[in-house]
Amino acid sequence: QVQLVESGGGLVQAGGSLRLSCAASGFTFTDRHMGWFRQAPGKEREFVAIVDVGGGSTLYSDSVKGRVAISRDSAKNTVYLEMNNLKIEDTAVYYCGATRRWTTMKDQYDYWGQGTQVTVSS
Repeated sequence: QVQLVESGGGLVQAGGSLRLSCAASGFTFTDRHMGWFRQAPGKEREFVAIVDVGGGSTLYSDSVKGRVAISRDSAKNTVYLEMNNLKIEDTAVYYCGATRRWTTMKDQYDYWGQGTQVTVSS
């Protein structure tokens, strides 16, 4: 069955870095663009970044642009989110998703992982 398993979250001080991973299985990884979203308590799930099927094109939300890099390794069926200069407002559960469309809209993603918590402290 389809699985997306995120890892790499944790507690980090403001200004620190984290690298999230999302391991995919149960579907053809190279058929889908891969995205990262996040959801803070009491807020909607919001788009963070997306990488295309080939890994050559990326798109970022304005709130993370310049601090975050998304990449994918098709040999490992894994997508990554490298986050630097983390801010307190980056605190959220981070989810990876898979989609056939080049989109930032969460409703157009077919598959989701269970999420990994990122907490940034002052």
